[in-house]
Amino acid sequence: MSLRVKFNIVMLAALLAGLLLAAAFLDRLTQASARSGVLSEAALMMGEVNANVHYTDTQVAPLLFKQMKVQFLPQSIPFYAAQQTLNTVTKSFPGYTFRQPTINPTNPSDRPVGWETGIINAMLAQPKLDSLVTERPTPAGRILSYSQPIRVGSTCLACHSTPAAAPASMIDVYGPDNGFGWKLGSIVGAEVVSVPEQVSLARARHNLYGIMGALALVFLVMLLLLNLMLHFFIISPVRRVSRLADEVSLGNMDVPELDGSGKDEIGSLARSFNRMRRSLAAALKLLEE
Repeated sequence: MSLRVKFNIVMLAALLAGLLLAAAFLDRLTQASARSGVLSEAALMMGEVNANVHYTDTQVAPLLFKQMKVQFLPQSIPFYAAQQTLNTVTKSFPGYTFRQPTINPTNPSDRPVGWETGIINAMLAQPKLDSLVTERPTPAGRILSYSQPIRVGSTCLACHSTPAAAPASMIDVYGPDNGFGWKLGSIVGAEVVSVPEQVSLARARHNLYGIMGALALVFLVMLLLLNLMLHFFIISPVRRVSRLADEVSLGNMDVPELDGSGKDEIGSLARSFNRMRRSLAAALKLLEE
């Protein structure tokens, strides 16, 4: 097996080992970065929810207060306004959802499903939590959910304390049996923004393949350059020494001397070979005399 083949085998083994280690490290890094990006998207959506709730509560609801006595207007309800706004946004982004599951909701469609019940129970168990991040598998891929508790404030009690205190127009729409008995400061549900991880993870995987391809290309270019250096600075000079050594071993003392001007190991080998050839030539000359 030639020196070049041995060198390339070792270098290719190093390439594979390096690529495997880099892939393992970069995979974790890109996955973490993708998850961080998904979480940022969810937090941004939650910020939009809170902005809508605040705007509706402070600027829209007061304008519709008198009309609510005659006709129930859901546009004056902060959470309804936030839900409608986010529904408009999520129509353009499949898999993105916003829900406001409540333990005892006025609207039955706001009752929590199984995984939402788990989020609400976790918040009830830790009432000081300001937010909660959860993940769940779905047929379309993993979904990350960013949730915040719905705490009963003084404005909530105007509609959710007792049926007698609630607007008559709301009772006409939803009846007196649901959404009442809320206590000030208690947690009655959660705002849940859900964002699919599939797109970000696919993008991270694509970036990983690109990085690994670039690393492999850089290594192959380096391997090519090293092969050229190996050929011109090691293999070619050693072959020249070997060829002249064969000539001398066959009795040809007229071979030219090697260039021993180099300061490296090859130059040292050339100088040693030249001394050996001169010593051998001198010894043969003495024997002939």
